Amino acid sequence: MKLTVTTFLSVDGVVQGPGGPEEDRDGGFDRGGWLVPYADEDLGRQIVTWFAEADAFLLGRRTYQIFAAHWPRVTDPNDSVAAGLNTLPKHVVSRTLSTVEWNNSTLLSGDLAEEVAELKSRPGRELQVHGSPTLVNGLLELGLVDELRLIVFPVVVGAGRRLFPQSGPARALRLVDAKTTGAGAAIHVYQPAGALTFGSFMFEDE
Repeated sequence: MKLTVTTFLSVDGVVQGPGGPEEDRDGGFDRGGWLVPYADEDLGRQIVTWFAEADAFLLGRRTYQIFAAHWPRVTDPNDSVAAGLNTLPKHVVSRTLSTVEWNNSTLLSGDLAEEVAELKSRPGRELQVHGSPTLVNGLLELGLVDELRLIVFPVVVGAGRRLFPQSGPARALRLVDAKTTGAGAAIHVYQPAGALTFGSFMFEDE
């Protein structure tokens, strides 16, 4: 399976609590719900299109708990996102959880590289990661991400958990698709492009 990552983030890189004030208050975060005013039909269509390609999900502990508290309550049979999340296999990466009770969920607590490589080797279309910033960074460092889908909303949240840490490995990405929603969210799709190269515009001293 192809491993894809889909993440909502602000212009300043915040990924925490996009869906509501109570979604994720970890660390005293009180600015949740910053995505909601920009959730238009264009965004919805793109999300539905991506979810239609999922054959399994790979989630970090925090995102799993947020999803498990919300999506089982969405019972509309016409909601394809809810249908996918509630029925397809969900693999949860955690060293603190002892059980995962949401339908068709499996706990992964062993070697991340080995377990995710095994999942990717299974037949299917996409193994999708949503949210899960800590997991995403680990997967990127291991070279396991095939496609990175960043949806950047036109807001500066100013506080909260960021997608990328302040200090980390340098890497290059290749932009393979870009579009903008009517509400102003920028959808960028990247593929890993190896190590980052550096250059200079400075004149060399003779």
